[in-house]
Amino acid sequence: MSIDETTAARVAKLARIKVEPEALPALAGEFNTILGFIEQLNEVEIEGVDPMTSVTPQVLKRRVDEVREGGQQDKILSNAPDAREGFFAVPKVVE
Repeated sequence: MSIDETTAARVAKLARIKVEPEALPALAGEFNTILGFIEQLNEVEIEGVDPMTSVTPQVLKRRVDEVREGGQQDKILSNAPDAREGFFAVPKVVE
């Protein structure tokens, strides 16, 4: 697949990016480079490879799910600039 200047201009318009006409050939070239890299990735054999979230093995620390100190609502709300009826009060931002 190859991207021409017309397609590059359309993609820029859809992305709401202003691109000057003289910059369109360079943009089309960059798109084609990206598409070439994607084609290279499609050639990689991934059969039998497990999905991973990181290149380094990570194990999350586990802890017992137990109730700890609670009932500190008054202490927590004492730091709030405005608290009403046991909750943080914030200004309305949507009309």
